[in-house]
Amino acid sequence: MPAPAAVTSNRPASAGAAPDLAPVFARLRPQMAALDVFLRAQLAAFEPEIRDLADYCLDSSGKRIRPALVFLSGWNGTGGPPAPALVRAAAVVELVHLATLVHDDIMDAADLRRGRGTAMRRFGPEAAVLLGDALFAHALNLAAQFPTAEVCLLVSDSTRKVCTGEIVQTLRRRATDVTRADYDRVIELKTAELFRVSCLLGARLGGFAAEFTAAAAEFGRQLGIAYQIYDDLADFFGEETRIGKTLGTDLRSGKLTLPLLVLRERLPADERATLLDEIAGRHAPDLAVRLAQMREHDVFSAVNAAVQSALAAAETALAPHAALPPVPPLRELADALRAQVGALRA
Repeated sequence: MPAPAAVTSNRPASAGAAPDLAPVFARLRPQMAALDVFLRAQLAAFEPEIRDLADYCLDSSGKRIRPALVFLSGWNGTGGPPAPALVRAAAVVELVHLATLVHDDIMDAADLRRGRGTAMRRFGPEAAVLLGDALFAHALNLAAQFPTAEVCLLVSDSTRKVCTGEIVQTLRRRATDVTRADYDRVIELKTAELFRVSCLLGARLGGFAAEFTAAAAEFGRQLGIAYQIYDDLADFFGEETRIGKTLGTDLRSGKLTLPLLVLRERLPADERATLLDEIAGRHAPDLAVRLAQMREHDVFSAVNAAVQSALAAAETALAPHAALPPVPPLRELADALRAQVGALRA
């Protein structure tokens, strides 16, 4: 996703510091507290037999970036109590996201998520896949309770696109001919789409004009692209204790993400063939070797450049609306992601 080179941030990324979203989320304490209360109240809607399972998935230790995008895109600058419509919309996108995580962990056979066992590991894959379905269903139930069908239409459309992205990625597992265009398309669907609709809903429910709503949606899309590339980078350059999930899952599950695509391009022919055998599942993956090769061929810099390009495009979308209250906090969120990327290399 190319971005205009003219827009850059003069706010430094704290490359040596641990990822820190605290400055962004400090202003959202009332909103996140209201979201927690609202989500906990939703447990009563689940049947008693699965209430504990749903409660396990509603753990509040995640970043909750998508609800934050709803609140920040609808930010009125007063810092008062959150509007009920924004809280409900934030809950909808968070439930959709949590459902995708449950399903992702099943497909990746991941043991760790947010520093604890995944739902798959805790309840088994059969129960976990149905639990994810239940979370999806309840998200759409909440969306249907808005006064008009618009929110439900937007969320259901986005949910279908997110699932499509996951399906396409699943069908391409173990494929060695995945292109950069294929990769971009998948992350546009599976991650950027929910970021986009989060910002769109926040701006629209916050009462902003159509021009800013469209700009906020584009900001969310580009931020989602940047975030997914960062997440794929963290799968190789992160630390499990810091990012709270199992590393190397993309290599083990045969997903050619951007770090692996760049490595594929830069390896000599014989080493490339060995890598492709690992992707295809013909040989067991050697994560230590791949990490050493990524460092040798400076894969980090190439992937980081893609993150920075998407972040620049996100800020470009907001530039004409700099005087509106949501813009400064949204830009702070982009800066926080810059700091996260920098922390991977610290």
